Amino acid sequence: LQVVESGGGLVQTGGSLRLSCSTSGDRFDDYAIAWFRQAPGKERAGVACIGAPSGDDGSAYYEASVKGRFTITRDKASKTSYLQMNSLKPEDAADYYCAADPRDFACNDYEEQYDYWGHGTQVVVSS
Repeated sequence: LQVVESGGGLVQTGGSLRLSCSTSGDRFDDYAIAWFRQAPGKERAGVACIGAPSGDDGSAYYEASVKGRFTITRDKASKTSYLQMNSLKPEDAADYYCAADPRDFACNDYEEQYDYWGHGTQVVVSS
């Protein structure tokens, strides 16, 4: 499975961006998908995740600081997950990574659960 992120860029505080996570393969519905981010000097941390439709009700979970501002979705037809980010803050600036978990239908924010990772897309938020 290949995972490719896109959609990062420069945005002003309060602005919006939509990140995309395109995947290959035939089993998109079998993978839980998560977005992580890593800011300079900080550890990578989970931002949002969404379960695999094959075995999960598709519930989405969010890190506390992004709840209400970010929305994770997934589209079976395009094998793509999206992270809609609204009301962006300077502290949201980071490299954002998409990851796929082939072993569990339910999602979580444990990096070790995710076998497939993209190379990341950078988000810069100007104040």
